[in-house]
Amino acid sequence: MNVVPLHRSVRRAGQVNVPKITMAHGGGGKAMRDLIDDVFVSAFDNEALSALDDQARFELAALAAHGDRLALTTDSYVIHPLHFPGGDIGKLAVCGTVNDLAVGGAKPLYLTCAVIIEEGLDVDILRGIAASMARTAREAGVAIVTGDTKVVDKGACDKLFINTTGIGVIRTGIELGAHRVRPGDAILVNGLLGDHGAAILNARGDMKLSTPLASDCAALHGLIDALLAAAPGTRFIRDATRGGIATVLNEVADASQVGIEIDETRTPLREEVRGFCEILGLDPLYLANEGKIVCAVPPEEAEAALAALRAHPLGREASIIGHASGDRPGRVVMHTVFGGRRIVDMLVGEQLPRIC
Repeated sequence: MNVVPLHRSVRRAGQVNVPKITMAHGGGGKAMRDLIDDVFVSAFDNEALSALDDQARFELAALAAHGDRLALTTDSYVIHPLHFPGGDIGKLAVCGTVNDLAVGGAKPLYLTCAVIIEEGLDVDILRGIAASMARTAREAGVAIVTGDTKVVDKGACDKLFINTTGIGVIRTGIELGAHRVRPGDAILVNGLLGDHGAAILNARGDMKLSTPLASDCAALHGLIDALLAAAPGTRFIRDATRGGIATVLNEVADASQVGIEIDETRTPLREEVRGFCEILGLDPLYLANEGKIVCAVPPEEAEAALAALRAHPLGREASIIGHASGDRPGRVVMHTVFGGRRIVDMLVGEQLPRIC
């Protein structure tokens, strides 16, 4: 991953000496430059970012070395609370954007970071979230190369919103898409479902339960690399975030005009999540995940795909949960533990508030 060499600035980096964000930190002057230096440049430090130009610049040859197509994605994160068991808004922003690139078969390379900060936010909270983003990006092998900072009046946003845009390169020969699924294809997930959605609701304190639920927030590009190496005919991959696996499977069924049949007994759920959903009257199939993929692979590659997922630390609880069918095109049907069948429809409205 090469960045066009840039001369590092020799100016003295600024420092924030007040405990809370003020409107001056968004005003474009010295206070804003001090905030950017202290919180973001120090955390994300790299050649492309340090010049503080209005754009990051890359060599096209360096990008083309990874593949023949560019992948671009963007997402915004408005989660409440900012910190939760298993992560925080910064880790979530990096992992979510890396995953959106990876499920299309892209190698994630670069991220942007734009923040909208509420006046009065503790500077130390912002420093901690920037440090979390930097640490997660390093672990994922991506660079945060440019960004933007805005400060809004108290009450105009909820503490902190983050937008990240990601650039990656799709490797030659990889073709993935919801429209490519065929009858007979196996449907797999890489582990226990619903942890993120349950953890966020629990962290909000609405139920005040003592159940130790943690988000599954993780960057999945390494897992996806292993899957594609073992099952090169993989047709489709999607991370099951808002709307859970039920929404993903309905999108596949509609795009490919196949039926999707899943087995409740093979659908992996943590007992704590199952109990949590029973208490609240929620369906775990619609709970959000931040470290889970749904994939469709040809039947002859299903066992190889399952073995590859289970061999990876983020796929040890992987399961083949069902298959695509020529029956009931556009429908998702679950075979229940009681021997019956029920339609799993697209989520209408919202089951949980602000999970990403």
